[in-house]
Amino acid sequence: MEGVDLSSLRAIINCSEPVRWESHRAFFEHFQKYGLKWSALQTSYAMAENVFGVTQSPLDGEPAVVEIDREAFMVERMARNTFDGRPSMKMMSSGQPLENVKIRILDVNGGDLPDYAIGEVALQSNCMLTGYYNRPDLTQTAFRNGWYLTGDYGFTVNGELFVSGRKKDMIIVGGKNVYPQDLETLSYEVPGVHAGRSVAFGIFDEEQGTEEVVIIAEVDSDDAAEQQKIADAIRAHITRNSAIALRHVKVVGPKWILKTSSGKTARSANKEKFLKELEITQ
Repeated sequence: MEGVDLSSLRAIINCSEPVRWESHRAFFEHFQKYGLKWSALQTSYAMAENVFGVTQSPLDGEPAVVEIDREAFMVERMARNTFDGRPSMKMMSSGQPLENVKIRILDVNGGDLPDYAIGEVALQSNCMLTGYYNRPDLTQTAFRNGWYLTGDYGFTVNGELFVSGRKKDMIIVGGKNVYPQDLETLSYEVPGVHAGRSVAFGIFDEEQGTEEVVIIAEVDSDDAAEQQKIADAIRAHITRNSAIALRHVKVVGPKWILKTSSGKTARSANKEKFLKELEITQ
């Protein structure tokens, strides 16, 4: 990077689902010494099915940020303001819908939800798909009264869209809705854990009749005692700062966790890898 000048960049747009304020800040802190401007960091929500953008933050401003109560987010599926020093989390907006796009936040029955309530994001535009090629089964489940169901959860505040996670990744623990990426983010706060190299998923417990959360975290140390110490710290930190009591933590060495071709954590593949290793040890 020596000699590189990033000051001319108009925008670097983060399309993650969800957009992490912490990642946004860390990216800026790393590259600001090369001239990157804070105002250049923007956000968007996009997908191939809408070819391609759905929302975009204003390039002449900054993405909106709200700080909300962590437990209400996980248990009540509401983005409530934090109070009385309770554990909180920052959520960053993915921007407002583009002028040719409309969005709605729907409950399980397809009804509209108000601001701050978390539901499935639905969209309608003049550039979205009409159906999946040779997959009438997918097409039938993806549409409701002319609206495309994205499979993403989120909420709105004053016209801003905040994406909270994928519907298929949701873990339900004792009736509580848990987003794996929220637990992964908490694990990164534990010293020794590589940021971006944790994965959380659910495994159904027949005896309990609910899912149990498993977290796998990569660390540098191959010392068994040090790995156990980090595992215990992850368990305690997540139990203290989330709505669940975490029991299953596996600490592994570098390059254990599988990623997709686009760099996202492949949760289903990592779950399958974990279960196979579990079968071998048993």
